[in-house]
Amino acid sequence: MSEREEKFEKMLQAIQMEYDDTVTKMEQLKAAGKIKTATYKQLMGTKITLQNMLSRYEIYGLLER
Repeated sequence: MSEREEKFEKMLQAIQMEYDDTVTKMEQLKAAGKIKTATYKQLMGTKITLQNMLSRYEIYGLLER
């Protein structure tokens, strides 16, 4: 694997981990009834951004779901 491919894989893994962490935090806030907080809304924006990035990887055949 080339250095570039290794960097890509590392970046992809970081994005997936951040997405999973964001979803977990949102679920915790939702369970606590805090879906109208600024923190929840910020997490929602982050989730959408990360989801968009992962979707683009999938479109170009770089990620299988």
